[in-house]
Amino acid sequence: MRRTRTPYFYTIKHVFSSIIEKPSFYHQTPTFWSCPSNTSALVALSSNGLLSEALFEMAKQGLEVKFKEYDTRLNQCINQRAIREGQRVHTHMIKTHYQPPVYLRTRLIVFYIKCELLDDTRWVFDEMPERNVVSWTALISGYSQKGYVSEALHLFVQMLRSGTEPNEFTFATMLTSCIGAVGFHFGRQVHCLVVKSPFESHIYVGSSLLDMYAKAGKVHDARDVFERLPERDVVSCTAIISGYAQQGLDEEALELFRKLQAEGMSSNYVTYASVLTALSGFAAVELGRQLHAHIIRLELPFYTVLQNSLVDMYSKCGNLAYSRRVFNQISEKTVSSWNAMLVGYSKHGMGKEVVELFEMMREENKIKPDGITLLAVLSGCSHGGMEDKGVQIFNEISIGKDRAKVSIEHYGCVVDLLSRAGQVERAFQFIREMPFPPTAAILGSLLGACWAHLCVDIGEIVAKQLLEIEPENAGTYVILSNLYASAGRWEDARSVREMVNELAIVKESGKSWIGPDLIHKTEKDIAKHSGISSKDQVRYLYS
Repeated sequence: MRRTRTPYFYTIKHVFSSIIEKPSFYHQTPTFWSCPSNTSALVALSSNGLLSEALFEMAKQGLEVKFKEYDTRLNQCINQRAIREGQRVHTHMIKTHYQPPVYLRTRLIVFYIKCELLDDTRWVFDEMPERNVVSWTALISGYSQKGYVSEALHLFVQMLRSGTEPNEFTFATMLTSCIGAVGFHFGRQVHCLVVKSPFESHIYVGSSLLDMYAKAGKVHDARDVFERLPERDVVSCTAIISGYAQQGLDEEALELFRKLQAEGMSSNYVTYASVLTALSGFAAVELGRQLHAHIIRLELPFYTVLQNSLVDMYSKCGNLAYSRRVFNQISEKTVSSWNAMLVGYSKHGMGKEVVELFEMMREENKIKPDGITLLAVLSGCSHGGMEDKGVQIFNEISIGKDRAKVSIEHYGCVVDLLSRAGQVERAFQFIREMPFPPTAAILGSLLGACWAHLCVDIGEIVAKQLLEIEPENAGTYVILSNLYASAGRWEDARSVREMVNELAIVKESGKSWIGPDLIHKTEKDIAKHSGISSKDQVRYLYS
């Protein structure tokens, strides 16, 4: 019979359990084991970075290895993320019946977390006869970093029930894990515990709190936390600016940046990336160029996230030549880098450039396209009149080698792609074959195409389905009535309008989102409106 290999930790667990089941006298060390240990060679090997040699020496010394040697060895394994070597240290502890203190067991937890072995981490934690706040926090942090938020929250509750008091690092880790609707609700409860603890004014906890509120869209609550901080650092300042920018509150983000700069705030590349996001919302390209020049003068390292923000800013401001120049200078492009450039071309209807850049991305074969990549390509093909190419790329990504997760939004893009090209019957058939039920937006897109291309039969079917989803949407009745009128079916058009009157459905009047006082605003006016009011617009920000 073929022998199966026993998993490493399965063996360790059984060895450890067999030790526990032995009588107490089994753990008594014979007198000849208690001789003074000569560990100078072992420590020298460890301190010189000769990990393999140190492990070999450890095996030779056997039971003479004590706390200091184990600690030195584990720290080396953690720093080097040496999985097999760290497991050998752990195995040596078990085989020699060494009972490590809480500190060493916690270092084992940290080691397995660094090596991304969560199952082994949890096993070590569960076997601990005694735990402290550092042990709990290390395990909670491990689950949080891997995205297992519910497990991290459950462990936090267990820690509280065990009587262990959380420290500032525990609170900061937990607040970072509180994302989403359920996580935010739990985060509010953690905030209550923070208020009752002595760590409310701690900079780490405060920064995590305002970051949690900002990511949940509660920017005003985040600002309240920020204003109550006894001291502020670049992390907390960047978090609140980023919170405003991500919520589309560009004026507030720029105003706060100006205020903090005047107070002497030191900024890093993340701060400038957030400010660039706010400037792209204003489409203020001149301000963005000045900020870009300022970053160059400061000689800040151009991390990818900062370069991505520059690509996005120049694209949204319409300066695609600058955007592509920055994109070409990115040495290590991420999927966000490609997406920023693809979205920029797509929003300006440059379908040919979108497809060329996408093909370049696939030829490099370093980064796998994701859902945003596909949305950008489909949108670019739609506005560029490249329906066949768009459908081809959709099929390749949804079922081909570059497979990405496809959602209802991607199917909606294909429907819009075909509808704009006048291929109404093909779009209608595509909707019928979708694995998702069509949304009102998808059906509305097809209904508009039916009106534009006088496809009355399909338009009637689509309008009926749309009215089942949104029976009080006046726009559907208006398009259907116009469709009948365009086809010369005046009686049907009249009956639709009578139905609207009977149901007392009122069509909302069309409105412009730009007020008359903003139509003639120049870039200088926008800068002044956001609190930037010097002769050179933003030069005073950097003085």
